[in-house]
Amino acid sequence: MIVLKADWEIEKMRQAGALTAQARDYVAALVRPGVSTRELDEAARRFIEERGGTPSFLGYEGFPASICASVNGVVVHGIPGEQVLRDGDIISLDLGVIVDGYHGDTAITVPVGKVSPQVQSLLDTTRAALLAGLAKARPGNHLSDISNAVERIATAAGFSIVVDFVGHGIGREMHEDPQIPNYGPPGRGVQLRRGMVLAIEPMINMGGPDVRIRDDGWTVETIDGLPSAHFEHTVAVGDPPDVLTAP
Repeated sequence: MIVLKADWEIEKMRQAGALTAQARDYVAALVRPGVSTRELDEAARRFIEERGGTPSFLGYEGFPASICASVNGVVVHGIPGEQVLRDGDIISLDLGVIVDGYHGDTAITVPVGKVSPQVQSLLDTTRAALLAGLAKARPGNHLSDISNAVERIATAAGFSIVVDFVGHGIGREMHEDPQIPNYGPPGRGVQLRRGMVLAIEPMINMGGPDVRIRDDGWTVETIDGLPSAHFEHTVAVGDPPDVLTAP
């Protein structure tokens, strides 16, 4: 069931989104060759908790960290650990914050040092796909208008869409209805209304779309080992759309 948020609830979510965005940008600025994913996770937790928030991911269905740190061919849900970043890597940082019972959710993929032109194109395309999807989060549009906007940007650049993982509604729960695929024809699905708050999150691969989950039960990686990028914002449906995790 899709839960419409009242204006006061969206204001609460704006507070959660603001702290989520601050934490994202803080951790992204720490990315450099030689830093470990565990160090990034610890920095994120300190930043969030010192400002009165709670990391959404920590303990969620048993997840052991405050952020997802997904390097190179890891698509999503990478568990922070002893992996040290190297020049030429990319890392997707996915994190959520709870403030006064409401969630914010965001992700960014960051280059580590200098990356190849092909990898930079993947990052630029995935960011552009997110912006295209956000632009469709307007009353009167349909859910698949978001999906189609994302897919068109990705496929026009020669990349592939991850179909096994999707965006979602968000509010008092991190994952609410509706699910938001990153592919499909326009004009289908529920009609968007004011009061809907969505987490739109393109996951785009340089190679094929196929993925698998590692034995840890969390880490999702591309089967061909090629890089994947992930960008995400929390947005309240409006005219214009109200991006709650904007910088």
